[in-house]
Amino acid sequence: MPVALLLLLALCNAIGVNGEVRNGQCDLKSTLNSRPHSVSILEFGAVGDGKTLNTIAFQNAIFYLKSFTDKGGAQLYVPPGRWLTGSFNLTSHLTLFMEKGAVILGSQDPSHWDIVEPLPSYGRGTELPGKRYRSLINGYMLHDVVITGDNGTIDGQGSVWWEWFTSHSLNYTRPHLVEFVSSVYVLVSNITFLNAPAYNIHPVYCSNVHIHDISVYAPPGSPYTVGIVPDSSDKVCIEDCSIRMGHDAIALKSGWDEYGIAFGRPTTNVHIRRVQLQSSSGSSLAFGSEMSGGISDVQVQQLHLHGLLTGIEFRTTKGRGGYIKEIIISDAEVLNVGTAFSAIGNCGSHPDDKFDPDALPVLEKITLQNIIGTNINMAGNFVGIQESPFTSTCLSNISLSIDSASSYSWQCSYVSGFSESVSPKPCPELENFNASSSCFSLVKPNGKAAIL
Repeated sequence: MPVALLLLLALCNAIGVNGEVRNGQCDLKSTLNSRPHSVSILEFGAVGDGKTLNTIAFQNAIFYLKSFTDKGGAQLYVPPGRWLTGSFNLTSHLTLFMEKGAVILGSQDPSHWDIVEPLPSYGRGTELPGKRYRSLINGYMLHDVVITGDNGTIDGQGSVWWEWFTSHSLNYTRPHLVEFVSSVYVLVSNITFLNAPAYNIHPVYCSNVHIHDISVYAPPGSPYTVGIVPDSSDKVCIEDCSIRMGHDAIALKSGWDEYGIAFGRPTTNVHIRRVQLQSSSGSSLAFGSEMSGGISDVQVQQLHLHGLLTGIEFRTTKGRGGYIKEIIISDAEVLNVGTAFSAIGNCGSHPDDKFDPDALPVLEKITLQNIIGTNINMAGNFVGIQESPFTSTCLSNISLSIDSASSYSWQCSYVSGFSESVSPKPCPELENFNASSSCFSLVKPNGKAAIL
């Protein structure tokens, strides 16, 4: 049977009448339950003048609200104002509600940010050996926690952190704005995030995470700032977001070399849709390079990607181990990027000299389909690993307008796959007809990726 007909039949089975892949994580709608108890941060002595430090007020409010965790939970209301604070922890069955005009400001004094141990799947701070700064807003082993509002703002005031990072003045790895560790049923919505020191939202070792209707911004010169980073987490939905970052807009990760391999928790069952992503020095959508626990079963739909360097990038290197597989990216517009698609097998550093150079990563069953690109310098750069080539790379219905000054459109080595209806014509390694029968990743009724 012709490959085009096989693909059409399979897609008809996998795609609903409204054009969306059925049974993605975002189709499992989470509900925002009202809390029977509510208090204002004003009741704990907070002052919203942008100068008074309110860390103790937030900590005392959360401590008080812990008493309602078995009584239906509670809400902490943050009214309009500029609420300066250092790092603080949330609790289970809590809603942090930020009113329109409410701005939580991260202190620019590093002594107001706690120092904590590194994550076990990383073994050390990601930027410096040893410990790391605690994030501004934290959740550890929580159940049912919500950050939402009427488009309130969380501003990390990260410019000082960017300067310290660039000048190598820090003793510990930079903090994030929001981090949830080992938590379940996490919801973040209707908030604006600005100027994070590093990441904005970092769910790590989490399940059932729903992030929607948020705006995230850091200026182009902000070093290695990232929007949303699902990390060794499952059942994640990211939808209806606008993210513009200095480095990556969304980056999926799962641990670093021997530490990620030993921890062994993958990032899986992720659904991303209806997002506008823009990056400056990185990629609009990135996988890795820290992916030693594995990344799989990811559906990405309805993307608008803008950037300077790369639209979609898969990153790994020898010593990582792990895998990136069963990824479907469809219905995307790519505008003004150097390289539309990239898969790199020599990207990233190592935490120490204890990594195993024979721990070879696997990258396979990647499908890119229904993509239009404008003002692109290079269509694709696929550089696999000789000892572990990238396989089943599948391209379908892709049209990229390449800058006339570009000398070549594709670069490929140690990669194989199949392509159909792709312009400009891919390199020969991606035109292997024998790979077509195992190429196109689809979606079963249970929402899991399948191979035709």
